[in-house]
Amino acid sequence: MSITREQIRELAEFQDEKSCAVSFYFQPSTPRNKAHKEDTILIKDLAREALHSMDSKDKKDAARADMDRILHLSSEFRSNGTHGKAVFACAAQNLWREYDVPPTLPGTQLFVDRHFHLKPIAHLLGASPLLGVVLVDRHRARIFDLRLGELTEREDLFHPLTRRGRSDGYAGYDGGHAQRRVEDETRQHFKNVAEALKGLLEKGVFEKWILACPDAHRALLESQLHSYVSQALMGRFHADLAHATRDEIRTHAQQIVEQWQSDRRRDLVGQALSQARSNGRGVTGLRRVLRSLELGEVQTLLLGESLQAHAVECSGCGHIDAHIVSFCPACGRATQEIVDVGEAILPWVIRRDIETFYVKDDPEFDKVGNIAALLRFRSENVQPISTTVADQLGKAGAAYPGRLRRFASR
Repeated sequence: MSITREQIRELAEFQDEKSCAVSFYFQPSTPRNKAHKEDTILIKDLAREALHSMDSKDKKDAARADMDRILHLSSEFRSNGTHGKAVFACAAQNLWREYDVPPTLPGTQLFVDRHFHLKPIAHLLGASPLLGVVLVDRHRARIFDLRLGELTEREDLFHPLTRRGRSDGYAGYDGGHAQRRVEDETRQHFKNVAEALKGLLEKGVFEKWILACPDAHRALLESQLHSYVSQALMGRFHADLAHATRDEIRTHAQQIVEQWQSDRRRDLVGQALSQARSNGRGVTGLRRVLRSLELGEVQTLLLGESLQAHAVECSGCGHIDAHIVSFCPACGRATQEIVDVGEAILPWVIRRDIETFYVKDDPEFDKVGNIAALLRFRSENVQPISTTVADQLGKAGAAYPGRLRRFASR
């Protein structure tokens, strides 16, 4: 089963003070021999190291059952073939979640902490919109979901065309009439497809979509699309509905997605850096980004893959501070140091559904600390309504003192 945004949000909410939230990622590798024991040995070593690093017997006992279960399933992970695996578990709270993921993880990893480690999932899903792929010809449309590289058919719309007779009739009149009827039915079919897409976008089933069809049909469908359906179109590729295989559809669609993500990432980095320089809707650096996250200002978060920064997290309210302080400035509770601040802020980001991009090999981005954000607004630039109204009334009173007194007395 592939993971959904709602399930990731549930994982981001999870916390266990006894530090027994187990996160396991399995990346398939090519075995060096027929025994296929390398993965099992690696998982055993990871479990042993994780248990050794835990500072109390209670924590070790709490995590051991989940690690034993993961080790028991290691042979199944291998037989899974082309998929990676993500497992999130906490036996103390009777929680076990197991998901298929694309085999593009940085490696097989195991973590035990208060929170689940979600960075590998964030890499896969953070910048991926809910995506549909629509395969169309003159009388049929197949609509697919594309999630984490998996193509799943959602709808199959079929509009049979009227069969033409053997004769074109007197002076070809009947033939011309039949041809117009076929053209009208084809137009109606494309209109039905456009309405189906509009409904899927309105319901939030898709955020973006990709069109696959013969070149001759492209204009016929696109002329029927509502404006915001057209705006949600991510890309197009040529495909023959009768002969295109799922692998071909998935490959072409994935190429379009990757190009869209690359272009959007580059554009957003440029916007964030430019806006930050002009004190507009952009901030850079860990301290400023953390502040904007807490204020709810962030629209898009940009994280460098080489981000290295230390911070502290409050054990009470969850406040994260770039200053290494012993007590939380927000609530006064004790803090604990976090080494991977990029991982620590992910629960905030996921819960608030903030678009997230990981940036690699960008010298300009490196210079600003490998972290930046594009903002919805800057809170210091927003005046309270009461202040704004008072200023306006004050100006009006200065210009028209008699009128303002009359207005105030009503």
